[in-house]
Amino acid sequence: MSLVNESTAICGGISVYDKLFNFLNNDINQTKCALMNDGVISEIYNTGRNFYAYFTPVILLIGILGNSLSLNVFISRSMRCLSASTYLATLSASDLSVLIFYVTVEWLRRGLAYLVPEAKIYFLDVNGMCQLQIYLSYVSRFLSAWIIVAFTVERYIGVCHPLQRRYICSSKSTKQIVSSIFLIAVVIVIYKPVLSGVYKSSVGTPYCTGSKEHGFAAFVLDSIFAILITLVPFIVITVLNILIMRKLFIRNKRQKACRVITEESVIRLEFTIILLAISVCFIAFNTPYFVLWCRNFLNSKYVSRYVDNASDANLQYWRGLLYIARTIFYMNYCVNFFLYSITGAYFRREVRMLFTYSNSNATQQQPIFTRCTRNSKYNTPLTWL
Repeated sequence: MSLVNESTAICGGISVYDKLFNFLNNDINQTKCALMNDGVISEIYNTGRNFYAYFTPVILLIGILGNSLSLNVFISRSMRCLSASTYLATLSASDLSVLIFYVTVEWLRRGLAYLVPEAKIYFLDVNGMCQLQIYLSYVSRFLSAWIIVAFTVERYIGVCHPLQRRYICSSKSTKQIVSSIFLIAVVIVIYKPVLSGVYKSSVGTPYCTGSKEHGFAAFVLDSIFAILITLVPFIVITVLNILIMRKLFIRNKRQKACRVITEESVIRLEFTIILLAISVCFIAFNTPYFVLWCRNFLNSKYVSRYVDNASDANLQYWRGLLYIARTIFYMNYCVNFFLYSITGAYFRREVRMLFTYSNSNATQQQPIFTRCTRNSKYNTPLTWL
């Protein structure tokens, strides 16, 4: 048997020379594919960073103006007596805080640094300012998410249990609930500034981040916090909104001919529609970021040892997607003004009154809805909503 035939027999019908040729050929093809993939990954990463860097300032401008107008509407004389207005005014204030203490700071560190590399934002990376900014951003994000949950519960009681509405959904109880959520937020995120500090990079640049000495504790607490402001609100909001829509559908079907329609019922219906719009956008804008957060959670150094597919060579690819998802997530804090304007006729009227109100025509522009009386808790009619 010749040497070639012997090598062919040993290798199962394929000669050593053929195997070597195929190996080299495959290696060249894999190299070409790797170069092509690197190009795609680089393009996705640059697209994500550009999208984040250029679009986030637009979100900030729209969000600050829109939430400021919304806050003025809901604390106006004709709207502030409603329990729903208390929730939405607090939501506007918390969204403003998120935009200022979280979105703006993140953009200065990631977006502005990308657009203007020579820009240095050192005043944020000093002890004291670092911890304060992180603390306020965490408090406002927790408050923003759970105010929507509280508003959803309020609307659920108003729609599905109207007999209990006058006792549970009063202006006084609403203020107590909002204050309780704020106190819980203040207490529950106290860990973050404690476990944060200013450290220096390898080139000597200071940066604000979590404590390196307590990395695992910070990771666990941050994971719990992320679940509390995303997954838990998702579940509560989704379940209660399904029950609300089911109840509205049944009532509309059964009482089409005999229901009593008052101005109060119309306003309550508008607030319910506003809630549904807010809830849908909250879930839609948070989901992409939460999904990527879950992926990063599974690939973190504390979890990856227990996950088989935790290794990841395309880090830039996922970073690019994360920039896009982060920008979409920020839209959650600027879109509410447009939702109020589209779904609420009374809100639109109050916005117009902000710009057209004067003492001479105050009587003409005063809303017909006059529920804001001292004894309204006991005089509120039980309408179908």
